[in-house]
Amino acid sequence: MKRAKLQAAIVGGTPDDIEQAFYEALHNADIQQLMSCWAEEDEIVCVHPGGPRLIGPGAIRAAFEAMFANGSVQAFPERVHKIQSLASAVHHLVERVEVITPQGAQHAWVIATNVFHKTPQGWRMVAHHTSPGTATDADAGNKPLVLH
Repeated sequence: MKRAKLQAAIVGGTPDDIEQAFYEALHNADIQQLMSCWAEEDEIVCVHPGGPRLIGPGAIRAAFEAMFANGSVQAFPERVHKIQSLASAVHHLVERVEVITPQGAQHAWVIATNVFHKTPQGWRMVAHHTSPGTATDADAGNKPLVLH
């Protein structure tokens, strides 16, 4: 069943399916799955915390391959706020990232915006923008989870 859902995300799916496949790809250090979440466009863009703006699939792939050379990325999307129209969707969220330190597993917080467009291949990511966050961002608790 999970494999069928993943296949639906790769073939078309919803923005939620593509986002789930994206984070699964990070957890599994699976560059093929990760890149299949992105639109096949030269203008896609990605920004990692403190990093440069990466434009195009080649630059984005190279950055994630370099990350995966150090292992998988255990990023967990939380507090997702969604805005969706007929052909685009924006998900703004807090990523809880597990970081291994000499003292054991610790959590870091990243603020992320994922933008999806409906393409001929179905919904695909066109932008992933992250910046450093704080534990306060994760605890900013009493706001609605979905924006309409």
